[in-house]
Amino acid sequence: MCMRLIRCGRLLVPGMVVCLMPIACAPTAETPVSRRDNIRPYPVDYRNFSPVDRWLASAPPVVDDAEGSLNPYVLHVIQAYPTDGSYPYHCDFVKKEYDIYNGVTQDLWYQGRVVAKAYPDGSRCSYCCGLTFELLVRAMKLRNEQAGLPIDDFNGMDFYDLFNLLQLWYIEGKGDSPQRGIVAYGLGEAIKDFEQARPGDFCDFSRNNKSGHSVVFIDWVRDDAGRITGMKYFSSNSGGVGYITEYFSDSGGKLLRNWVRLARVGAIEDYKPFDRKAIPRRKAYAP
Repeated sequence: MCMRLIRCGRLLVPGMVVCLMPIACAPTAETPVSRRDNIRPYPVDYRNFSPVDRWLASAPPVVDDAEGSLNPYVLHVIQAYPTDGSYPYHCDFVKKEYDIYNGVTQDLWYQGRVVAKAYPDGSRCSYCCGLTFELLVRAMKLRNEQAGLPIDDFNGMDFYDLFNLLQLWYIEGKGDSPQRGIVAYGLGEAIKDFEQARPGDFCDFSRNNKSGHSVVFIDWVRDDAGRITGMKYFSSNSGGVGYITEYFSDSGGKLLRNWVRLARVGAIEDYKPFDRKAIPRRKAYAP
């Protein structure tokens, strides 16, 4: 297959980001078109706002809860995402695509660098851990902004700390999870008791068919006796961004009770110091 180089760039922050990337020449019958061949900037309005940016820009301020947790901000940001299928799901389990895509709907910036890349085909696709990480970053920035703090200061984390948190979040190593990352970087605590879970907590779980999911917890489903039988959550699902209800394996579903990990990002004043040397450093792919 012949190759040529194109120059592409996106004005997302002051200054132009320029890169060189190879693309295949016009496809023929022997070279079918794939999502990866359709490289173009995703659409924004005249202010460089995505649909989610536009909603958040016009929304009222978030009201803090009594604990000062991040949960109200997470739930606020969730409201900005369309659930009509226009924000689709995409994850290539074979090619991985880490070089161009990290499962987020738009590029995520932290301290002047892109920490996670959106798919460059204009689709605003995502996958589960990418979307939940995007919700974390957006909610953290929004809370900092409302509190009058620098938006790119998450408990003193530098760019490489956040990029390492991303890899813990994406479960790149044994024992990794969003819960592990939140606790390791002093942002919050693990929720061990199901009855203590609240809407806006971050969660990942495994199923009895050897699959798993990264989600934002919304509510428990209970039977007439009050026993928890399932979970309602928000994530990037096979049908796109939206809400789903699943049931535990002992209640006719596939969720495994012993493989549900919940965590909550606490109040800013409750952040704890973290020790970089004590946190596993993942090197699954380069930023």
